[in-house]
Amino acid sequence: MLELKNVSYSVSDDSGTADILKDVSLTIEDRKFIVITGPNGGGKTSLAKAVMGIVPLTSGQILLDGEDITGLNVTERARRGIAFGFQQPPRFKGLKVRDLLTVAAGRSLSHDEACAYLTKVGLCARDYLDRDVDTSLSGGEVKRIEIATVLARRTKLMIFDEPEAGIDLWSFARLTDTFREIHDSKQATIIIISHQERIIRLADEILLIAGGRLQDRGSVDEIYPKIMTQTLTGCNLLEVD
Repeated sequence: MLELKNVSYSVSDDSGTADILKDVSLTIEDRKFIVITGPNGGGKTSLAKAVMGIVPLTSGQILLDGEDITGLNVTERARRGIAFGFQQPPRFKGLKVRDLLTVAAGRSLSHDEACAYLTKVGLCARDYLDRDVDTSLSGGEVKRIEIATVLARRTKLMIFDEPEAGIDLWSFARLTDTFREIHDSKQATIIIISHQERIIRLADEILLIAGGRLQDRGSVDEIYPKIMTQTLTGCNLLEVD
């Protein structure tokens, strides 16, 4: 179980202090599929990065399975079973896709196992296993490879920041199927930041983050109509497809 208690995050520069997250408290039960949505700049990505330990809290606590992980760094949180997929993944010159998957899995992968992870994200394994994760790959390709590495880690908490970004429609459909399969198998808790209707409709629960606060939460039937109403009145919170 993931618990956030009065989480706040602020940044300061010469022009002053900006409050990015403001006293956010929430609990996410194990093996739930959670979608975080809301307007751009509302604090969604900062909230996810706070859970992963990428940004430091100004105040508050984060607990995982009852353990206070607030003071743990990214590596220590990863060892506790948290995985994070960035909106813009890094590239690794000289590192092949096959090797990246092996590092992520923490064990030697058979050819078939490595291929299976790439297939889950809509990539033809034959074309990618021996390619370098460098600038020769498109943004969408790197994104899908990173998602494959998250799947290979088989962690108990998977966080994805807009996994649909830069991905073609066919691959996006395959990804939604993969997320559905993970959830149906009860392998992990899934938290996805997204504006996409097809991802939102997979959720057990939607968290609406805006203005640095948890503005609302509930089932798709409860929250989605409210999002649509705000979208139609000029607050563009999601992309309908």
